[in-house]
Amino acid sequence: MTLRYRPGNQSGPTRTAREDEPYNIIPVHNLLADHPSLRFPEVRAAAAALRAVGDLRRPPYAQWQPSMDLLDWLALFFGFQHDNVRNQREHLVLHLANAQMRLTPPPDNIDTLDPSVLRRFRRKLLKNYTSWCSYLGKKSNIWISDSSRSNSDHRRELLYVGLYLLIWGESANLRFMPECICYIFHHMAMELNKILEDYIDENTGQPVMPSISGENAFLNCVVKPIYETVKAEVESSKNGTAPHTAWRNYDDLNEYFWSKRCFQKLKWPIDVGSNFFVTSSKSKHIGKTGFVEQRSFWNLYRSFDRLWVMLFLFLQAAIIVAWEEKEYPWQALSIRNCRVKILTLFITWSGMRFLQALLDAGMQYSRVTRETLGLGIRMVLKVVIAAAWIVIFAVCYGRIWQNNHGKNWTAEADRRVRLFLQIAFAYVLPELLALALFVIPWIRNFIEQTNWKIFYLLSWWFQSKSFVGRGLREGLVDNVKYTLFWALVLATKFAFSYFLQIKPMIRPTKLMLDLKDVPYEWHEIFGGSNRFAVGLLWLPVVFIYLMDIQIWYSIYSAFVGAGVGLFLHLGEIRNIQQLKLRFQFFASAIQFNLMPEEQLLNARGTFRSKFNDAIHRLKLRYGLGRPFRKLESNQVEAHKFALIWNEIITIFREEDIISDREVELLELPQNSWNVRVIRWPCLLLCNELLLALSQAKELVDAPDKWLWYKICKSEYRRCAVIEAYDSIKHMMLEILNVQSEEHSILTVLFQEIDHSIEIERFTKTFRMTALPQLHMKLIKLVDILTKPKKDVNQVVNTLQALYEIAVRDFFKDKRNIEQLREDGLAPRDPAAMAGLLFENAVKLPDPSDEKFYRQVRRLHTILTSRDSMQNIPVNLEARRRIAFFSNSLFMNMPHAPQVEKMMAFSVLTPYYNEEVLYSREQLRTENEDGISILYYLQTIYDDEWKNFMQRMRREGMVKDDEIWTTKMRDLRLWASYRGQTLSRTVRGMMYYYRALKMLAFLDSASEMDIREGARELGSMRRDGGLDSFNSERSPSSRSLGRANSSLGLLFKGHEQGTCMMKYTYVVACQIYGAQKAKKDPHAEEILYLMKQHEALRVAYVDEVSTGRDEKEYYSVLVKYDQQLQKEVEIYRVKLPGPLKLGEGKPENQNHALIFTRGDAVQTIDMNQDNYFEEALKMRNLLEEYKQYYGIRKPTILGVREHIFTGSVSSLAWFMSAQETSFVTLGQRVLANPLKIRMHYGHPDVFDRFWFLSRGGISKASRVINISEDIFAGFNCTLRGGNVTHHEYIQVGKGRDVGLNQISMFEAKVASGNGEQVLSRDVYRLGHRLDFFRMLSFFYTTVGFFFNTMMVILTVYAFLWGRLYLALSGVENAALSSSSDNNRALGAILNQQFIIQLGLFTALPMIVENSLEHGFLQAIWDFITMQLQLSSVFYTFSMGTRTHYFGRTVLHGGAKYRATGRGFVVQHKSFAENYRLYARSHFVKAIELGLILTVYASHSPVAKDTFVYIALTISSWFLVLSWIMAPFVFNPSGFDWLKTVYDFDEFMNWIWYHGGVFAKAEQSWERWWYEEQDHLRTTGLWGKLLEIILDLRFFFFQYGIVYQLGIANGSTSIAVYLLSWIYIFVAFGIYLVISYARDKYAAKEHIYFRMVQFLVIILGILVIIALLEFTAFNFVDIFTSLLAFIPTGWGLISIAQVLRPFLQSTRLWESVVSVARLYDIMFGVLVMVPLAFLSWMPGFQSMQTRILFNEAFSRGLRIFQIVTGKKSSDS
Repeated sequence: MTLRYRPGNQSGPTRTAREDEPYNIIPVHNLLADHPSLRFPEVRAAAAALRAVGDLRRPPYAQWQPSMDLLDWLALFFGFQHDNVRNQREHLVLHLANAQMRLTPPPDNIDTLDPSVLRRFRRKLLKNYTSWCSYLGKKSNIWISDSSRSNSDHRRELLYVGLYLLIWGESANLRFMPECICYIFHHMAMELNKILEDYIDENTGQPVMPSISGENAFLNCVVKPIYETVKAEVESSKNGTAPHTAWRNYDDLNEYFWSKRCFQKLKWPIDVGSNFFVTSSKSKHIGKTGFVEQRSFWNLYRSFDRLWVMLFLFLQAAIIVAWEEKEYPWQALSIRNCRVKILTLFITWSGMRFLQALLDAGMQYSRVTRETLGLGIRMVLKVVIAAAWIVIFAVCYGRIWQNNHGKNWTAEADRRVRLFLQIAFAYVLPELLALALFVIPWIRNFIEQTNWKIFYLLSWWFQSKSFVGRGLREGLVDNVKYTLFWALVLATKFAFSYFLQIKPMIRPTKLMLDLKDVPYEWHEIFGGSNRFAVGLLWLPVVFIYLMDIQIWYSIYSAFVGAGVGLFLHLGEIRNIQQLKLRFQFFASAIQFNLMPEEQLLNARGTFRSKFNDAIHRLKLRYGLGRPFRKLESNQVEAHKFALIWNEIITIFREEDIISDREVELLELPQNSWNVRVIRWPCLLLCNELLLALSQAKELVDAPDKWLWYKICKSEYRRCAVIEAYDSIKHMMLEILNVQSEEHSILTVLFQEIDHSIEIERFTKTFRMTALPQLHMKLIKLVDILTKPKKDVNQVVNTLQALYEIAVRDFFKDKRNIEQLREDGLAPRDPAAMAGLLFENAVKLPDPSDEKFYRQVRRLHTILTSRDSMQNIPVNLEARRRIAFFSNSLFMNMPHAPQVEKMMAFSVLTPYYNEEVLYSREQLRTENEDGISILYYLQTIYDDEWKNFMQRMRREGMVKDDEIWTTKMRDLRLWASYRGQTLSRTVRGMMYYYRALKMLAFLDSASEMDIREGARELGSMRRDGGLDSFNSERSPSSRSLGRANSSLGLLFKGHEQGTCMMKYTYVVACQIYGAQKAKKDPHAEEILYLMKQHEALRVAYVDEVSTGRDEKEYYSVLVKYDQQLQKEVEIYRVKLPGPLKLGEGKPENQNHALIFTRGDAVQTIDMNQDNYFEEALKMRNLLEEYKQYYGIRKPTILGVREHIFTGSVSSLAWFMSAQETSFVTLGQRVLANPLKIRMHYGHPDVFDRFWFLSRGGISKASRVINISEDIFAGFNCTLRGGNVTHHEYIQVGKGRDVGLNQISMFEAKVASGNGEQVLSRDVYRLGHRLDFFRMLSFFYTTVGFFFNTMMVILTVYAFLWGRLYLALSGVENAALSSSSDNNRALGAILNQQFIIQLGLFTALPMIVENSLEHGFLQAIWDFITMQLQLSSVFYTFSMGTRTHYFGRTVLHGGAKYRATGRGFVVQHKSFAENYRLYARSHFVKAIELGLILTVYASHSPVAKDTFVYIALTISSWFLVLSWIMAPFVFNPSGFDWLKTVYDFDEFMNWIWYHGGVFAKAEQSWERWWYEEQDHLRTTGLWGKLLEIILDLRFFFFQYGIVYQLGIANGSTSIAVYLLSWIYIFVAFGIYLVISYARDKYAAKEHIYFRMVQFLVIILGILVIIALLEFTAFNFVDIFTSLLAFIPTGWGLISIAQVLRPFLQSTRLWESVVSVARLYDIMFGVLVMVPLAFLSWMPGFQSMQTRILFNEAFSRGLRIFQIVTGKKSSDS
């Protein structure tokens, strides 16, 4: 911390830039420094433009230094902080320089800043400000005419841009309030103008001064007051538990600036007395602005009213039409009466309008104040007019039927019908207008976006005025696309609903209504008609009718997504075989896509260039024109390809996903040994030579041309033959002494062969049959050479044998020794013949000549390999990555610019306190089953561990146990790269830097560089030479070395400068400062990461104590300085107070955002990873910003993710399959054709300057924005952005792997969605989007969760309805009275069938899988998943979603749940599972199970077993899934000993009373209170609804009491009332016994026993009396339990809601103790099936197989993992 300078000691504005002060990316303050980026004239030009202060009036109260620039000038006038100025100076210079580099054509004078660059930037940055001004009708304070181009304008633009950036850079939390920043800028720009125009202050007569100036004046006088208000509001929210209506969040405060009143009230300088600063808790405050978030399910209706109107109107129409019971609807419509009845739709419609108006008024009334009266008037008027319409329609409709009974229609009635239709036409006129505007979207956009008063008046009635959400219509083409999609979905849905849901219900309904005198089996409240029963029959049908669009949507979106994917050319290369077929065009594809083309100045973007591109892509894709011929001629291209490909393979090796041997098979060796063809990887050449030999053997007498033609048919075969021949020639000459005679003999022999080939007489001259012998001998020779110990004698023998075959058998015409001598094929000196040939001539190269022996090994592979190497590389991940990368190069992507001309970007990762690097202890510590993390990883990643050990040995490890000593750091990294750690994310993101460095080298390298480079690399690869260059580093860091890419040695040095300008990575480690102070190991590890990666920056919040209790907060950016070898602090910007006011993650992102650079920022989460080969495509992706998608350019580029945690267990696999189909197929459809993709998850790339001026990359209000990221997407769409999705690049992502983690995650997402329902963003989108996009939006965000809930509610409605019908006796009557009962049953079974339609939600998964991996593979995967009980898991997670979504919407209580990202292999105890799932799943499952049981025993239908099974099978499946899933997916869930132990622990937990500080994990009571937390924060409506829902438990008692024998068939209400005596008696007995226990149990035990005895005697007497004197029978005891247990539960649930009143009374203690008994009972009920299965033999092993199947099929030793019997060898 020595570097920290205390604010105040030298921080005054007078401080000048020191030469050596630390800088972030470029030393802008010292342009003479020796820094690679400074060689760009653009950087110097931008810095010079800032220095041009010229004749500006100098600030009066400060010393002006000659080295100061325009930003210093602004800072001295307006009081900005010094470090803010330094930060924004670099930001501005970097951006302007980058923008100027991108100019095409380049400017005439590269040493000055081009005015167009600056103007474009100013327009983009201040676009939001100018549209805000025009919205409020204020004149913008940017005084620049777009016509004049004078130089002073240039400086002025810089001042405006600089001012905005300085304001933004210091606004801290106000950055979430973009219009507040606009307000501040508006006034400060005005003051700036006055200074520039030399205004004179009237009061003093001096030149004008800003209203605030002085040191840190901006922070203290402008930011602080507003910040304090935000903070006070947050405090009044009581940590987010107060209702949203009670306090103003970021959005409310920001929307205050959407009306002109902010100018009158707040004034400038800001008037702190304004009521804007009064917090909500006091009087005279400003209430919510713009929107009031009320907790209620009505929000769904309010936001999406158009959807519900459509659904209910169709339902009504369908029932009216179906009631006529005709075969087809048009037959019914030909009946006059039916047509007139349809007119009632208008009454319903106006009724729904009225409801909407009422809800608006009821929820938004608190927005109406004296300042916003217009709003109130509008609400009241809307209610009144809607009511008037209802009356008008009802009256008119009533008059149609007056004195007219539908037999014969009178003219009068016709007239009335016509009148009704005219009125109706007036009613729908606005809708017709909206329809017209929907067809021509640009008119609508124009009206909404132009701020003309006349348009406001026109639209005042229809929607409130709002700054966002204007002009959201898409272009015509997109419009047509998504309209067609939805037309299809809705047509299917309505046809299905009419024919299969509504029509079959009509007959049973009529029958039931006609039933007279039903013998009810209880006291019937709704006497006289069966309408209630009919209602119950219809309820599930209506529920399903309301939600099944979701199912049709998912079916259609799956197929549309697959279609779009096919057109994008996804999944064309799925495996290595398909890659082999295309590898020849691969080099050209890399050249075409990843290498910038030589650009002609005007060729880009014209139609012709696009056409040529398309032709070129077709050629590449289908191999037309054989592009690989070009490769040999254009050697540079081949070398470039080889460099890229080999770098990818090297990185695979560094990541240990391939072995050394695989590297040799996969890499493209550099051209050495004078081989004439391109040398493909051995992988492609395997077996080819043998095939060529067999061809030569078959075609013995064929002429040369024919044989060669046959061989050339396969490109790889041709290359294999030529390469083998050239290599053999080179090798044999290489191992002989050049001076020796043998050398010249061989030379002559090869010359003869060459000559015969040239004149095409090879087959005439030589015998083909001799080739196999030669082949065998050559293999033997190469074998000898590849051995570690090389025996020269054997070499000599083999060479002699080869010579013999060549001279004797190979030539067709025999020659004698004389001829041979003459031809130079035998030694001249006969004496040499006496000795052995070759004896003294062999001279083997030195064993350290790695290059030579590497080539020999390659030759050996080509000569010998027989298999086709289908399974190289062995590792599945490596295969997947190669396949995806190669496939993506054949997809459409923009051309790559040069690195210098690409858009700059940065990556931002928020980090709090997760793992950075696993420590030695973490790796070795064993859990209760004896499994350590390391052992687990070694087992799961078996092959990667072997590769790692192989690499360690190559790097000098001798004994294996050195891994815990000298190679400790490598081991920790190896393990961390397989978890979800920060180091994995950092490594992945730094591949961008590495890729850019390589691309920059290839961009600028000349042919010589590349050729030389290729040669050098070839020589120094793999001999450990990789390390010998970095050996001066310490051994542990060497293996990881920063640039240990061998390419690093070729770089000229300028690449680094280019890359630093284009890419930076900021990790926002919020508490890094505190971690350093505490000496937390995390801090050291973060420092280690900075040391390894030069482009890594860490931003954190530093707390400095200044007084006793006072603290100052700073945003600090640090980096690791390689020269000084220590961490240096770059910037320290003071904050107005503590950072975290809203949700933690967005606040953390927001504070670090000022340190990011570039045009784009990619938001990456802590659980992500990246791949080098994907990083190569980043510059292509960024070019997408220049292309139009529809009528807008993109503002967020969506990227696809690959879920890398799928292999851990079957659960992780289900989760990743679900997630994968969502992040690929789901989002592909959302982006195109639906145009409604938002921002989900985190690899998306944001247009940085667009978001920077519009509220940042996430929203941060407490609780409402708990899923912070999706709000960035909402905000983007509302503010007119455009989100696209691109499939040619992917980022890795980790997901949770254990059931408990997954449930936590689902709970978090569902709660977040529950909060979204209330949010203003969803309301605005629901109203401002056109109808079809609104549908897409609903069914892919909130609607998805709502419909999941509807499915579960349907099950409830169905079962409760059946129970009612069974117990009341209606079912009995209906069945006995009519022959039609089977049809009624059929209708009911239909409802049941639809519940099973839920299976269709798995469809997108299958379709996406078959697209990318092939149809059979997808079906096989699906079947495997079913066998592993994936349906159980999906049903279970439906329950999770429903519970948390419903509870959040009703009661709130959403909270961020940290899910933990570890590996889950340990067994979770029963008590823990019970705590997690008791309320969300177990209790509900037990309730449903109880209904099913009662139904089975009391229903006449259920007596037929088959019918009962058919009716209830899916409900039973739901019950079993909800109860058993936590145990099925729990490692060793069915281990008998563990189950016994778990039960003991559970009972201990229940009875543990615990003190004040007991946690929920220790004491039941504590947990029980925590489970009802949400009831404390809920509002009155929430409590009422909760009580109403709890009343259902009393129904059991009502229904069953009448079935008891003791009731004796009476149906009087007295029976029910008397049954309550039972409840009171039971409770009384319980009180007596517990009183006796408390009083006597400890001291006078005998009394306690006596009381118990008396109670038992009494009970027996009562039962005997009942049996004797009433119709009581013994079974009644058990039946009555079914009735009274639910009643007790209902009473307890209601008591929980009324806790505030009851807690102080004596009753509360007994409530708690009864509740405890219930929890014990539930626990036992859940435990029984679990214990039974654990006791049954064989279940445990089956469960392990279900849970770890993937691992099994890869031959792993999971059994040791689970049972912990470690094998002795590990």
